[in-house]
Amino acid sequence: MKYTLAIHGAPYASQSAQHGMAFAEALLRQAHTIERIFFFHEGVLQALSTPVAPQGEEDLLQKWQALSAQGVELAVCIASGIKRGVLSEEERARYEKTSNSLAEPFTLVGLGQLISAINEADRYIEFPA
Repeated sequence: MKYTLAIHGAPYASQSAQHGMAFAEALLRQAHTIERIFFFHEGVLQALSTPVAPQGEEDLLQKWQALSAQGVELAVCIASGIKRGVLSEEERARYEKTSNSLAEPFTLVGLGQLISAINEADRYIEFPA
């Protein structure tokens, strides 16, 4: 089966990311496909390149990057991201900011990418904050 997931919670502020991550890993272990993981609202903070994991907790950024290495697309809502300071190099230049903050391999996308992924998937699962 093909899945699309949406993560709404900020890292370390809710269990949204941890639950979404565990679900995604279980799907891949069972040979399912993940069309896209979409980060929305506070969930866009998962894509920041600068977080430091709290002592004793797993590094969520590294875990997202490991999922991407398995072929999972990590898509960040551009509207939610920009207003929270998640900027690609293009957006950094457009808004004349001093640095970008979008971690590799996340990409900033519009809501159309979420709709497209939902249409292509057999199941859509959200992990609210």
